[in-house]
Amino acid sequence: MAAESNAVTALSLPVLPLDDEVVLPGMVVPLDLSDADVRAAVEAAQAAARADGGKPRVLLVPRVDGTYAATGVLGTVEQVGRLSDGDPGALIRGRGRVRIGAGTTGPGAALWVEGTRIEENAPDPLPGAVAELVKEYKALATDWLKKRGAWQVVDRVQQIDDVSALADNSGYSPFLTTAQKIALLETADPVARLKLAVEQLREHLAEQDVAEAIAKDVQEGVDKQQREFLLRRQLDAVRKELRQLNGEPADGEGEPDDYRARVEAADLPEKVREAALKEVDKLERASDQSPEGSWIRTWLDTVLELPWNERTEDAYDIQGAKRILDAEHAGLQDVKERITEYLAVRKRRADRGLGVVGGRRGGAVLALVGPPGVGKTSLGESVAHAMGRKFVRVALGGVRDEAEIRGHRRTYVGALPGRIVRAIKEAGSMNPVVLLDEIDKVGSDFRGDPAAALLEVLDPAQNHTFRDHYLEVELDLSDVVFLATANVLEAIPEALLDRMELVRLDGYTEDEKVVIARDHLVPRQLERAGLEPGEVTLDESALRKLAGEYTREAGVRNLERSVARLLRKVAAQHELGERELPFTVGADQLRGLIGRPHHVPESAQDPAERRTSVPGVATGLAVTGAGGDVLFVEASLADPETGGAGLTLTGQLGDVMKESAQIALSFLRSHGAELELPVTDLKERGVHVHFPAGAVPKDGPSAGVTMTTALASLLSGRLARTDVAMTGEVSLTGRVLPIGGVKQKLLAAHRAGITTVVIPKRNEPDLDDVPAEVLEKLDVRAVTDVRQVLEVALAPVGVSAVA
Repeated sequence: MAAESNAVTALSLPVLPLDDEVVLPGMVVPLDLSDADVRAAVEAAQAAARADGGKPRVLLVPRVDGTYAATGVLGTVEQVGRLSDGDPGALIRGRGRVRIGAGTTGPGAALWVEGTRIEENAPDPLPGAVAELVKEYKALATDWLKKRGAWQVVDRVQQIDDVSALADNSGYSPFLTTAQKIALLETADPVARLKLAVEQLREHLAEQDVAEAIAKDVQEGVDKQQREFLLRRQLDAVRKELRQLNGEPADGEGEPDDYRARVEAADLPEKVREAALKEVDKLERASDQSPEGSWIRTWLDTVLELPWNERTEDAYDIQGAKRILDAEHAGLQDVKERITEYLAVRKRRADRGLGVVGGRRGGAVLALVGPPGVGKTSLGESVAHAMGRKFVRVALGGVRDEAEIRGHRRTYVGALPGRIVRAIKEAGSMNPVVLLDEIDKVGSDFRGDPAAALLEVLDPAQNHTFRDHYLEVELDLSDVVFLATANVLEAIPEALLDRMELVRLDGYTEDEKVVIARDHLVPRQLERAGLEPGEVTLDESALRKLAGEYTREAGVRNLERSVARLLRKVAAQHELGERELPFTVGADQLRGLIGRPHHVPESAQDPAERRTSVPGVATGLAVTGAGGDVLFVEASLADPETGGAGLTLTGQLGDVMKESAQIALSFLRSHGAELELPVTDLKERGVHVHFPAGAVPKDGPSAGVTMTTALASLLSGRLARTDVAMTGEVSLTGRVLPIGGVKQKLLAAHRAGITTVVIPKRNEPDLDDVPAEVLEKLDVRAVTDVRQVLEVALAPVGVSAVA
């Protein structure tokens, strides 16, 4: 039968307001009569019922924030008495929906309104869709009630067949909000109300499932932590028993609990601490037989031994630092001034609170480039001494593996951190002076390029976040003073050199060598020879002759060897009873003790034995890996009958030097008549130019004027002056072009006994770098044309080459 239209009945009822509560038809609720509005409504209903002879009736209306709903519920007062807490109360049953109309009058102090009873008629029999809806609601309600353990209510819900009553039964649900209950109240159609109830119940069950899943996960996590804690304690107890059984100490240094305590107690940066604790967790999960355990222990030991927050305070006594550098090293003014400037600027930054800017500190990266034996390595120790810092040396000569710098990956057996990290660990401080020795000797092969790995280490803009492959945590190197040493500047990659500040050490003058030998070398060798100070004394004349004639070098290594040999000879003679101590060694005793000199100046030799005693030999100056040196150029003409014209070059010459020889020959061929040279000899006879010490490779343009002078001497028959040396590049037009290494070349000329040096005019500003005592003993001629060189270097025809 189809559903009939809802019938309506007019009513006049006292209003019983329900604050933030909703009562649906079919519900029985107790109400507290201590509330004035509730008591007034009940009393008014009782007064009206006594007149009519029925049960007292009230209109239960929800009131939200002082506003009444448009629909209420007709309720009958079933009983008036006292509630369980002793307060007066009334038991009211909801009967049906009432649409509220206008206000009216009635007995008592209650608010009376007119209302219209809404009669609800559900379809009978139920259509299939509605029957399925009823079945679904009962299933959902049963599921929810079973979870709460309300089995008696389950039976009552299953017995409800009326659609309207079943929908209104959801009013008992505690999870529904006031707004949701009002929506149920205001939905007059039973089927629509049941659909709404089903949706509300389904949403709640879905939310409850999510909440239960979250609670289950949380509980499982808590249970796992508790189980893990218990198992760890049991594991600790088992390990303790095993150690005691094996006679090992009770508290082993390598156990995970010990590592955890050490990590937590160590003063580590936050990110390093997090990484260390993760590794401790892995160690605790790893078995004793697992190889990963030993890797983790080694890594943790390395991290814990690094001085993450250890720093030495710099000695900001600038004058004291300068005194230390002067006392420990003679000469080397450039590097001394640079260290003094660094300390002065760092002191001022610290005074102004600028010690750390942008996460970076004020470190320094210096490249000390110079010949062997000038004190580059020992200078690093002096710098650390002057600054009050720790010193550590890293030898890079012959290193070809990139992992030596950045460390090995921990996946490899025997992996270790790189040399930089090991240097920091060895120093025990995050701001040591690190000497990267022989950086120009670094090579590369299939294992990588260590020089490329040094780019990040020596870049002041990057090394505050240096990441070693073994550590895999950031290491701040911005406060480290890096001193890199090298012999050959050209062997350092350009990108690496760009990250360092270049300081050249060009070698010592003879006077500086004498001072170094007197103040440093002799006292050290006296001790090594077992001699007391004063037992053997070396005159300054002896030291000067040792430096000038027995050794000829930019540094002082061979000089120290000669001093050591001399003192050993004296000590041996004393032990054999051949010499009494104390003994003073003069210049005259040197030949009898250590033999003849090895480097006699050309000017001191017999004129017939000098290299320039024949035409075709000129003296040049060059720069090698051992500093400046004197270079002789020999030229000869072939017999016309032995072959045609041509140029032969020998002496392991590079391409640039070969081109310089071609230019010199072309210039003399084109300007021979002007220079009064027999040019026909150059056209008809072969020319041979040789550079002695043929086993030593040579290259560069600075021998151009020397080759021109040698060829001009050969053709003119004029001897080259013995006391004149020259350097400079020559052009096809005869111009003398500038070259490099002026300071080293002049020092070499001074050591070799040369008195006159010819240099290009445009190299005159470089004379400012040459020590004053050297310039005083040299006659430096600055020229612009090769004709000027020939005027100075060649003696007149028939005149000896000696000035």
